[in-house]
Amino acid sequence: MSKSRFHEIVIIKFGGSVLDDGQAIVQAVELIARTLRKGVGVVVVVSAMKGVTDGLLTLSKGVNPNMEASLVDELLSSGEKTSARLVAASMAHHGLKPVVIDTDTPGWPIITDDRHQDANPIMDVTRQRSRETLLPIIERGEVPIVCGFLGRTETGKVTTLGRGGSDTTAVLLGSCLGSKEVVLIKDVDGVFSSDPGRVKNPQLIESLNGEEAELLAAGGAKFLHLKALSYQAQGLKIRVTSLEKLDAGTVIEGDIPETKVEVTNVETSMMTIVGIDPARFESVQAVADAISGCDAKILALSLESTSAIFYISGGREVLDRVHHVLVGERIGKAVSSYDGLAMISIRGRALETQPGIVQRVTQPLASSGINLFGIVTIQSSVRVFVSADQAQRASKLVKESMMVGVQ
Repeated sequence: MSKSRFHEIVIIKFGGSVLDDGQAIVQAVELIARTLRKGVGVVVVVSAMKGVTDGLLTLSKGVNPNMEASLVDELLSSGEKTSARLVAASMAHHGLKPVVIDTDTPGWPIITDDRHQDANPIMDVTRQRSRETLLPIIERGEVPIVCGFLGRTETGKVTTLGRGGSDTTAVLLGSCLGSKEVVLIKDVDGVFSSDPGRVKNPQLIESLNGEEAELLAAGGAKFLHLKALSYQAQGLKIRVTSLEKLDAGTVIEGDIPETKVEVTNVETSMMTIVGIDPARFESVQAVADAISGCDAKILALSLESTSAIFYISGGREVLDRVHHVLVGERIGKAVSSYDGLAMISIRGRALETQPGIVQRVTQPLASSGINLFGIVTIQSSVRVFVSADQAQRASKLVKESMMVGVQ
């Protein structure tokens, strides 16, 4: 970023449930003013007010269940446009200098493909547009108010980024502008240990790394849209908090790496237990305790109706120890161990959104006669188990298939 009158730029995104009335909008403006007084440049991202997007969707289906996707996106964009103008009006009333940036603005920054209702930004163009459009506004001491959730194709059609897309807009702009922090203002104080509406005494989490945040978001936690994390640049902090606690909340740091293929350097074994009842947690726990008691590490676990497969690394005499527990506690019929394996792990940003990712990993191995002893997928991670003497060749094939440079 070129030399700026501001030592940093922060992106502040206000969720629709926050902008639910006039008083809340005034609170939001006061927060913006306090941030500016710190000598920090501000870009504001706004969502549609609570319930507006759902109402527009319901209305569109009632009018025409087969409404053209591009027309639906055009209709939905009115929610964010309204929020931006309301916030701008309040900012002007309080002596600030707002500039509304929506899809009709020359130089609109978020340029996407034409996948309506779930569009993906074209990063090179979006980065250039973001800097060319927003930085001069900030340098003039004004505050751009960007409509979240929205995009525009290179031919000018309005798109939307998917539900929760205002989070995506904020993180995307933070990455494009080289910001140190994106602040997502929600109606809760941060990320909790579980859903406050479903568990007793949830605890506020002060920090999460990128992988932890991704797993929670993919598993149904609603603090952040999963897609937003795929645009978190290295070094960019994401803070989830409320209007009342700007400097508190939950900080998400540690971005998810680009696609990376690695081979474990510890010999791995596949331990198969038959005649076990995986529904009895104490049975699985007894085996896990036996494995950890031998200084071994469980890399992955697969459960079937009457069997369990543990992929483990390290440790000595694991088979004997597990067999002793199996027989002594009568929790299974037999156990076998296949040694001499290696684990290849494939990790990467938004890996789960890439079509046919498992096939891209397994197909070159099958074509080369490399047998798979197991495969485990968890969001942006795929783990495959192969014979140790074929691991390096298998890793090279996977890297070539994933277009990852040989390390």
